[in-house]
Amino acid sequence: MAGRLKTILSRVAQAAPVVVGVVIVTFVLTRALPGDPAVYFAGAAADEASIAEIRTALGLDKSLPEQFVLYVGDLLRGDLGESISTGQPVVTELARRLPASLELTLTALLLSCGVAIPLGVLAATRPGSWADHLCRVLVTAGVSLPTFFTGLALIYVFYYLLGLAPTPIGRLDFIYLEPPRVTGFFLVDAALAGDWETWWGAARQIVLPAVTLALFTLAPICRITRAAMLQALSADFVRTARAAGLTRPTVIYRYAFHNAMLPVITTLGMVFSFTLGANVLVEKVFAWPGIGSYAVDALVVSDYAAVQGFVLAMALLFVALNLAIDIAYTLIDPRIGFEN
Repeated sequence: MAGRLKTILSRVAQAAPVVVGVVIVTFVLTRALPGDPAVYFAGAAADEASIAEIRTALGLDKSLPEQFVLYVGDLLRGDLGESISTGQPVVTELARRLPASLELTLTALLLSCGVAIPLGVLAATRPGSWADHLCRVLVTAGVSLPTFFTGLALIYVFYYLLGLAPTPIGRLDFIYLEPPRVTGFFLVDAALAGDWETWWGAARQIVLPAVTLALFTLAPICRITRAAMLQALSADFVRTARAAGLTRPTVIYRYAFHNAMLPVITTLGMVFSFTLGANVLVEKVFAWPGIGSYAVDALVVSDYAAVQGFVLAMALLFVALNLAIDIAYTLIDPRIGFEN
């Protein structure tokens, strides 16, 4: 236990320079964005004196080193600044919007894993079969179709033509009230409150955006699962297990699939990281109030505090995710020790 704790702390320490680099690069790049936030905040009819006054209030009249020192000082106090586009603290906006993005991304990953992993295993164990061809088709479609096109097509078919899906206006229809906030996940909070009517309303709203993202994330997971299983099935220990007379399910799932899980977990971590930051198109199509759409809106108006807060939050999530993957490796394969 002490060795594991020591290694975890060592991994966290190794991630610290990454976070520092993200803070510096983000600060510099946001200042290089075109546009002046003071002009946007002042309005189209403002004169030069009003714009200069607002620029002073925002601290934009200081030199870049002075602005950076002030920003780092606020950051160490847990203050990410105030968003000029919403007028709310960035921490408040991120805390309100991040659960929406996480709920959508995790639901999509659960759907894609529920299809991609069994299909990848089936395709690897039956090369040339219908499952193998279906795997190739889904991989090609998932890579080729843009998420916004898939989302619009699903809305057209299931909402406009068939009338099976609810209006794509966010996390809940206007006839429902938000459940008492515990985790920020509407499905979880509604279940904890015992409000199954709201739970059903939230579940109906999340189906189409989750399926849209799942079709996109399904491709790499299915492809890596199939490739990892093919490699594991051709290994010597699998041939030995078959020669020992072990049953086919035991050979496939206990030995081959267990050893094929490492690249699958790595892919899951990469897909989760990429999807969480790149699901802005899905959020825009379905009016989903997540951090992706929040970051894009902040970029349009050069909202420095909001952009920096978004990038920093994503960097911390990626660091935490990589740490979780490292720990999962040791649980799946004891040969990968914490001492390494």
